[in-house]
Amino acid sequence: MPTTLITNATIWDATGAAPFAGALLVEDNRIRSVTASAAAPLPPADQIIDGNGMILMPGLTEGHAHISFGDAASTEDLISPSPEAHTLITARMAKLLLDQGFTSCYGASAAKLKLDVAVRDAVDAGHIPGPRIRAGSTEITVTGGMGDESKLHNPRIGISCVVDGPEEMRKAVRLAIREGCDNIKLDVSGDPFYPGSPAHVTPMSFEEVKMAVDTAHAFGRKVNAHSRSIEGTKHCIRAGVDGLFHVEYADEEMLDMLEEARDRIVIAPSIGLFHSMIHYGEPWIPRAVAEAMGIPALIEQSVNTHTALRKRGIRHLIGGDYGLAWNRQGTNARDIKLLMDYYGYDAPGALACATRNGGEAMRDEGDLGTLTPGALADMLLVDGDPLADVTILEDKNRLAMVMKDGVIHSIAPGLCTPAASDQRRVV
Repeated sequence: MPTTLITNATIWDATGAAPFAGALLVEDNRIRSVTASAAAPLPPADQIIDGNGMILMPGLTEGHAHISFGDAASTEDLISPSPEAHTLITARMAKLLLDQGFTSCYGASAAKLKLDVAVRDAVDAGHIPGPRIRAGSTEITVTGGMGDESKLHNPRIGISCVVDGPEEMRKAVRLAIREGCDNIKLDVSGDPFYPGSPAHVTPMSFEEVKMAVDTAHAFGRKVNAHSRSIEGTKHCIRAGVDGLFHVEYADEEMLDMLEEARDRIVIAPSIGLFHSMIHYGEPWIPRAVAEAMGIPALIEQSVNTHTALRKRGIRHLIGGDYGLAWNRQGTNARDIKLLMDYYGYDAPGALACATRNGGEAMRDEGDLGTLTPGALADMLLVDGDPLADVTILEDKNRLAMVMKDGVIHSIAPGLCTPAASDQRRVV
């Protein structure tokens, strides 16, 4: 099996340990050993990467991935491309994310049912470059809820599947799973983009949510929910949902419920969407429009809720609805700094959300998101210290190496050399 030795690097392994000087050996697609001793002899390897002056860290996970959202300016931009054209857009976005150091994508939803599935399968087969992908379904909503684009006089096929009642929900979930989806996405609450179904309301019933969860879990799949409302989030916790997106409104009971469920639920606050609407929305969303939609108030709610959840030990993910014209795909690493600015994380904590927590969401096996022996070999070699300045990760030119599944996707010139016959050097 091929082996790669990365030496002379400072290793941040995302386990909670302090960074240390050392060497890491990759064999096939897993980490075989991590050596922290400055005097230890180096193991033999087929190729050696000199990480002198750099930080070696786990790859990033986009925890609210919409890889089929090709920087769309409107819902119509997501509806109108043909399936063939949209597959190409999705493949291009997948490569872009891997270029930016995102070795995993936890699928939220796709604009068409099999877009994530098709690109995931092509990536896994080695036909195209891209991150690990848990393929998201289209959004499942209810009549009148977020994502229902139809009117009686103008029925439309949008980016959501509209169901009413538990039995229709059961069929929609089974259909998505039959077509290859890993993650089922529910629109449980309303949203500021839908005036008839604002953020604080809960159009989807508990019985519908529970049916989705029970059906998906019977197939070994996960369920994630768009929930901004208090009642919607309580529905999701009680029903056994695996992941939550947004979660701005809260009361004490809801916070207590999430703390009790913290070992089984991950949450992506998705602050990047609202931050971008306020700071980068022009010309698509003028500041006055964002304010009329109540975005500043929702940001305030988000700060209060997720600061409290951070203190309670909830596992946050990064991922802020990237893939829109004002919140472009490829800028996703900005979320790391936003978790610090809005919710009070320190740099190691925010980076853990982007790596270890994301790995736990991607795989129940616990073998992704850290640099530990036996873990899958997804990692970045960073020119600079992201623990001192996390914004370094927003610049792909600072990523000296991106490795996914033990394979080097990109590497700076001169860093990698074939192994010499005598490798018994010190770190």
